[in-house]
Amino acid sequence: MAVYAIAFIAYAIDLARRSAASAQATDAAAARIAENTVAGGASERERVLQGSAASAPAATAGSAGGTASSKPRAGRAAGRRGAGAPAAPSVDYGRSPSLRVAVAMTVIAWALHLAATVLRGVAASRVPWANMYEFALTGTLVITTVFLAVLLIAKTDLRFLGTFVTGLVLVLLGVATVNFYVSVVPLPPALQSVWLVIHVFVATSAVGFFALGFALSVVQLMQSRREAIVATADSVKKSFLATLPDSTALENLAYRVNIVGFILWTFTLMAGAIWAEKAWGRYWGWDTKEVWTFIIWVVYAGYIHARATRGWRGSRSAWLAIIGFSAVLFNFTVVNLFFKGLHAYSGL
Repeated sequence: MAVYAIAFIAYAIDLARRSAASAQATDAAAARIAENTVAGGASERERVLQGSAASAPAATAGSAGGTASSKPRAGRAAGRRGAGAPAAPSVDYGRSPSLRVAVAMTVIAWALHLAATVLRGVAASRVPWANMYEFALTGTLVITTVFLAVLLIAKTDLRFLGTFVTGLVLVLLGVATVNFYVSVVPLPPALQSVWLVIHVFVATSAVGFFALGFALSVVQLMQSRREAIVATADSVKKSFLATLPDSTALENLAYRVNIVGFILWTFTLMAGAIWAEKAWGRYWGWDTKEVWTFIIWVVYAGYIHARATRGWRGSRSAWLAIIGFSAVLFNFTVVNLFFKGLHAYSGL
């Protein structure tokens, strides 16, 4: 947890640096636009509104004093975006020292986390996810694993999600360590099955993808709000969000990640039914845990269906994804702690 905390702080420092760099780049672009306005006799925004793309600004500036040829490219780009839109920073965030430290600390924390999970399994002589503490230990490991794997294979740089991912892992590990910790105990008879390995491992994998989709949806809502302000205001507060992908790109990424999680959760539901038949002689019994597993499946199925066929894009799809992950957390905490049933394996 200490290493995760260091990674979280490093990611937060990187976001702060992004905000500062975004402010500097925006101020510099505004200064260049002002200089070009004085030199050219007309503001860049007025030229854009008049429909001038490239040749018109040059001709106008030439008639005013021949200064168009010396105009910086950044000033032209800022003018085409409009005076109210922040300019893209010129900082290479991929080479940020704090970001490199953050990713390195995340990898180290993941390795220590993996070792702790394996040692718990060795001590118990079984898979380490038979109670709430072990499930939290394994589930947070899977969340970090999914995050690091996506960093390796995704075309978009998603390291900005590190603050959200490591923060979530820290909170879940802290709650599990303080409130859910139990010593190693033998498995109940119903859990002594190969389906414990299959069913629960797939469920934790689905939670890992849902967690990443949740983080993307939260950032999407923040970015969407910022874009709405930029579109209607002449000036906006500088933010690290100006350096991140736009809300549409974030939404598409969240959709893809959540689809993978939904596929895994569908298998979880089916495997759970098969295991229930072997353990209790029925596939479905309306146990509280079974019902909430189905509710989660319905929420994410509705999210995918609404976005694909009903055109629920933007904030509505993001809120559905957030509601779905909230249901996952509710199922893990409240249902396990306060609802009794055949799936009461909290160990507390």
